[in-house]
Amino acid sequence: MRNCNFGYTPARRILHDVDLVVPRGKVVGLMGGSGCGKTTLLRLIGGQARAQTGSVEVAGENMGALDVDGLYRMRRRMGMLFQGGALFTDMTVFENIAFQMREHTDLPEDAIRDLVLLKLHAVGLRGAAELMPSELSGGMARRVALARAVALDPMLVMYDEPFAGLDPISLGVIGQLIRRSNDALGATSIVVTHDVQESLQIVDYVYLMADGRIVAEGTAEEMRESDVPMVRQFVQGEIDGPVGFHYPAPDYRTDLGLAVDA
Repeated sequence: MRNCNFGYTPARRILHDVDLVVPRGKVVGLMGGSGCGKTTLLRLIGGQARAQTGSVEVAGENMGALDVDGLYRMRRRMGMLFQGGALFTDMTVFENIAFQMREHTDLPEDAIRDLVLLKLHAVGLRGAAELMPSELSGGMARRVALARAVALDPMLVMYDEPFAGLDPISLGVIGQLIRRSNDALGATSIVVTHDVQESLQIVDYVYLMADGRIVAEGTAEEMRESDVPMVRQFVQGEIDGPVGFHYPAPDYRTDLGLAVDA
């Protein structure tokens, strides 16, 4: 991604001159506060949106220049774990994972069955194959969503807030599954997250975003030791700093009808 700019309307610019490189085989964290443009960036990489200026390349393909057939071909090589999992609620766990195998391949049903059970076994849920999503805990549902995201052995997997709403045990499990599945597949992963401490244990590199810009980058260790105020505030969870605690407002004494010293 080079010099990318994007806005949903001319007056609402989301990304500003973003440069980002994700090396093949690595797990890269994309961190930043809510509304800073992380999910929009994933949409550009996946081809759901096109940069107004700049370029987005995935495996040598310019995503902004592809036609419908080209986008379909590229997306078959990508996996996506949506925020909240986004499982099909009227399908069993098994059918959720089998769906894209039937959609994108000509594999016979016996092969699909074996592959689905293999993917479920990798996330510890082979025994839950016939359960419905409503019967799963939050952590189990996220593991099923992960198995679905890697069902076709994609070259690139994108995770949008994979740790959101999980208890500490499930959070640790999902983090390690992301790392292990990436290494086992020889894939490349982009993890969009607010969960700093868990992410820093599994990523190879981190980009920190603020106001639609990349404001810092480095290895997990570099981010932990950084003395850059924005990085330190985000990694340490400090209440005040470059991101202020108070939303801009007039002097509070004015709102209370009190005299303000000259």
